[in-house]
This record gives sequence, structure tokens and C-alpha cells, in this order.
Amino acid sequence: MSRLSIFPDETASDAPDRHVLRLESHDPAVIQAELRRRGIGFEQWPAEQGLPEGADKATILQVYATAIARVQRDGSYATVDAIRMTPDHPDRESLRCKFLEEHTHAEDEVRFFVEGYGLFVLHIGSEVLSVLCERGDLMRVPAGTRHWFDMGSQPRFCAVRWFNNPEGWVAQYTGSSIAQRFPRLD
Repeated sequence: MSRLSIFPDETASDAPDRHVLRLESHDPAVIQAELRRRGIGFEQWPAEQGLPEGADKATILQVYATAIARVQRDGSYATVDAIRMTPDHPDRESLRCKFLEEHTHAEDEVRFFVEGYGLFVLHIGSEVLSVLCERGDLMRVPAGTRHWFDMGSQPRFCAVRWFNNPEGWVAQYTGSSIAQRFPRLD
């Protein structure tokens, strides 16, 4: 079940090892409204198309071609791909480390979770918004938004990704250690 948790960007001074939770919700309407207030897009789509076990990128893109075309029309995205992460993926540890550092992008980050789950964490103003995305969730993170992503130590997800940049995923790291101070996926 998708979840939104909102924290201040610093730990409470009287409880240095715990975060003050301002809001937590599993209600899709609340999640969508709270994120929209902050300029973030969140939708839930039916992920009815089943994928064969271990489906490759081409199969994933073919199965979701209609939804992919709709998002491309809405955002003029030049490139679309799919990423599948499993506990036995050879690059899972290096990719997790790369995604766990706070960063921004010069373009929107748009993801549709076809299978599994992942944790988007957004650092907006004086808040940190932790969004557990699951199958059927679409996130639209605007260009320039500070964020990080946690796929967990034993990742199990598949997501379609849209890019304005033909080079694909390009991050500008902020150098902040904030991501180390907030709860992770596992």
C-alpha cells in the first residue's frame, strides 16, 4: 500500500535519534493532494497487464505501450526505458548507493511502478516527504527538486522511466548528507 510520510528536514532537538512525523497517510487522495500542493505529481493507474516472469525491457515497454505513449504526449519525453531490479542483480549495491545520495535533475523524473516498490524521498523547502511507491503508482518529480531514491538492500521492482534528455538518467549531486539522516526502505 502506497504511503506518504512528511517530516521536518531536521531531527527534533529533544529526540535526536527520532524524526518528528508531521503526517502519514496511505490514502491515495491525501497522498495526491499533499504532493500536488508541493508541485509533485502522483497518480495511481491500474497495472493490470501481467508480465512474464523476468520480462526484459522490450517486453515491458511493449506491454505498457499505450500508457507510455500517453505520458510521452503529455510531457514531450524523448526517451523511455524500463528498469528491473532484483536481489540478484549484479549492480544492485552500486546503483543503490548512487540513488541514495541527494540529487537533482535538469529534467523531470517520471516513474511508473509496474511491479514491486521503491521509496522516493523529496527534500522540499523545510520538509522531507517520503513516498513509498508500489505497483500502479506514477510519480512526476519536477526538474530541480532535491530528492533521493531507495530500492532497499534486496530490491524487487520494475519501473518505466521517461526522460527529456536522450542520455537518460543524469544526476547533479547536492553534496548534502541529509539522506543518511532519514529512514530507509529496510
